[in-house]
Amino acid sequence: MASKQPYATSSLVIGYALCSSLLAVINKFAVSKFNYPGLLTAFQYLTSVVGVWILGKFGLLRHDAVTLETAKKFFPAAFVFYLAIFTNTNLLRHANVDTFIVFRSLTPLLVAVADTLFRKQPCPSKLTFLSLVVILAGAVGYVATDKGFTLTAYSWAFAYLVTITTEMVYIKHMVTNLGLNTWGFVMYNNLLSLMMAPFFWVITGEYADVFSAISSSGGDLFEPVAFFSVSLSCVFGLLISFFGFAARKAISATAFTVTGVVNKFLTVVINVLIWDKHATPFGLLCLCLTLVGGVLYQQSVTKGISKGLNQQESSLSKQLVHNSDDHISQRDEENGVSGK
Repeated sequence: MASKQPYATSSLVIGYALCSSLLAVINKFAVSKFNYPGLLTAFQYLTSVVGVWILGKFGLLRHDAVTLETAKKFFPAAFVFYLAIFTNTNLLRHANVDTFIVFRSLTPLLVAVADTLFRKQPCPSKLTFLSLVVILAGAVGYVATDKGFTLTAYSWAFAYLVTITTEMVYIKHMVTNLGLNTWGFVMYNNLLSLMMAPFFWVITGEYADVFSAISSSGGDLFEPVAFFSVSLSCVFGLLISFFGFAARKAISATAFTVTGVVNKFLTVVINVLIWDKHATPFGLLCLCLTLVGGVLYQQSVTKGISKGLNQQESSLSKQLVHNSDDHISQRDEENGVSGK
């Protein structure tokens, strides 16, 4: 008998959607008050590692033991993950949330292509491909009304697009094949990312900015608002780590990516309410088009799954009938032999 799933797929997807949509705004707010993206993400990784370790010690969760052998296997995935978060944070630092959304919205189409080419997944159906094109068209139309683009923002946006597409496909491969539980993935991903953080501080020169700020402020790096925003981003970083890995296990890489795109509707609503740099009413209409694309995608995937299950049931029924016929034939032969 199949074991019961510890977490319902719908709950995991909803949890990921809420965390993802809120974290984009929280990170934008945090990086605007605490202008050190490398240090900000390091705090998030540290919170996740310590949080998982403490909850594991109290028996509130179970994570796989950290071993050097597994860490070596997981390191490439953690490296790509770090690059995706690093470029994401710097994109939010140099651009508004709208710019982030449009490049995030480009990823499902690229992930679907990468899934087909590198993970040998079936080619998307016509309806699936159409839904992905609708998502792309809606997102592009949404941000086309924004005139605040800069070369720096576009550079980070392009880097983010490349890394997040790679991360979506490669992490799915690791989740499928490495055999760790959800909290084990969270522990390895954040621990290895935390270990990589100092190298990026040196490469980007951020460490000099941090030391200079500490010296000028008398050792006090945090203002109350900055401390609150960083703390909030760390908590949501832990939550999205869990929901993200759990959702990756439950759904396909493309479906996971589309979920991340569609939930940006809430991000846009919050963005409109708290900042004045956002798209026009026409842009909001284009966003609705993106949501329609997401619904179309879900319908196409649901039909594909139902069709696959029906084919499996039909094949199983035929196999059972075939096995039954073989068993009857064998029994008749045995009876014939014993009757001689």
